[in-house]
Amino acid sequence: MSVRPAWEVRENEDATRWFEFRLVFEDGARVDALAVVGGGCVCVEEVRAQPALSLDDLAVLVGWIEESVAEACGAGPGPDGCGAQRLRARPAWPRGAEGRRLVAQEYRAAQRDGADPVLAVMDATGHSRRTSLRLIGQARDAGLLPPRRARR
Repeated sequence: MSVRPAWEVRENEDATRWFEFRLVFEDGARVDALAVVGGGCVCVEEVRAQPALSLDDLAVLVGWIEESVAEACGAGPGPDGCGAQRLRARPAWPRGAEGRRLVAQEYRAAQRDGADPVLAVMDATGHSRRTSLRLIGQARDAGLLPPRRARR
């Protein structure tokens, strides 16, 4: 992956910086992205991919971009850094039986609180809706959650 600073805008002591990313794979696939860093957050503004990316691939790309921006900005805040806050990253989530148990726990807690259980799992795991639904399905298959109700 190549990372290149594109431009920077300073206002008082705050800076907003844009970075261009390019990934070229051995099979000829290519991804170009533009990310902006400001206030300690990374936002991906534009992605162009040939061939097109799935949502899961896009989520992986965002993780790579966050790591690359952190490296490009340096370890800490300051004139050469990206900001005073650390960049957000996906929380660590255990795999296997422990992960399924925690998914079921988050799901049931959201139901008890009257919240959307899928959104609660998404928030806890940091995964997309699709991946969170897959994790919920795995928890159901393991008997940790009751079967889905049939739709009418």
